[in-house]
Amino acid sequence: MNSEPRHAVALGCRSFSEEIHKRGIHNIQGVLLDMDGTLVDAFTPIVRAMNQTLKEFGLKELTALDIRRHTGKGDCSMIALFGQHKVDASQRFIEIHDEDYFTGIFPLTGAAALLNDLQKKNIPTAIVTSKGQERAEAQLKHLGWFNKIHTIIGKLEGRASKPDPEPLILACKDLGVEAEHCIMIGDGTADMKAAKRAASYGIGLTASFSAHELHEAGAILTFPTLIEVHSWLRAQIR
Repeated sequence: MNSEPRHAVALGCRSFSEEIHKRGIHNIQGVLLDMDGTLVDAFTPIVRAMNQTLKEFGLKELTALDIRRHTGKGDCSMIALFGQHKVDASQRFIEIHDEDYFTGIFPLTGAAALLNDLQKKNIPTAIVTSKGQERAEAQLKHLGWFNKIHTIIGKLEGRASKPDPEPLILACKDLGVEAEHCIMIGDGTADMKAAKRAASYGIGLTASFSAHELHEAGAILTFPTLIEVHSWLRAQIR
């Protein structure tokens, strides 16, 4: 399978994006969605756990934005923050995070409307997240969205995480849709790299990364919020 659409190489990243703006992405049959920073703001427990872990291991604490950006780059970027303590600190981070990962999380603007519309139109929809499988399922149930999602691909032992394309390919397989007919909506560079490597279309949200950074990572289009993504998507799926 090619790592990018056939005409992407000829047009180049920027001109390809401009071309997509003009003609749209046709025949979208499935929608893949990142979770943290895309559908839900679940960074409160992540930031709390990260900074407490860093403090306990004598490491420098980080700003919320720094942690969001490391999260958006993928697991390796997060683990690298722990340096020589990565094994013990990673386990401690999970322990602290799991003490309470419901308090302080809330849906992002436009998320519920998008999910409702996808469900109404019977568009196969998947969550593809680097969050642990059980945690992702629990938070989606907490938000009342579990029945709106056809499949959830979270982190499991032995399963690669974004930016590896494996979780996207697994999601497409579960949905019964070819990756080239799916879009991947996310706020991280890991989302865009995984989408490109899976031969899907990456749609970026410019919350933690700039449009330039997301395009460099493989995004075809970028938008400031889900509201604009939803408006664009409605024009693609009649």
